[in-house]
Amino acid sequence: MWIFTPFGFFSIVHKTYDAPDQLTIRGRVRGDLENLVSHLPSASAIREDIAADYRFRITAEKDDVAYLMARLVVDLDYDNFKNQVAKEQGYDRAACYGEVWSTLYELQATEAA
Repeated sequence: MWIFTPFGFFSIVHKTYDAPDQLTIRGRVRGDLENLVSHLPSASAIREDIAADYRFRITAEKDDVAYLMARLVVDLDYDNFKNQVAKEQGYDRAACYGEVWSTLYELQATEAA
């Protein structure tokens, strides 16, 4: 599952070697996972593997991740995601997310009316 938040981008998966109650959370930017770890009491230390698709990763308990995702929704108070990203992470990151938005917009543009 890909998750885009105002404080980072994450790929959340359950790897075959994860415990049943655990998830692996991967990121491309260390700072994103540093931001996330501050919200996850069960988060492991950040591991780095420069040869991996996602260079940085942690593990955390599923319940902690689920609670955080729910809190993100409950606490949501902005009316434009990309503007909030620019406020929290800067224009360059917002522009990167804007490219993702544009690519996904193409799906809508090709949808039959």
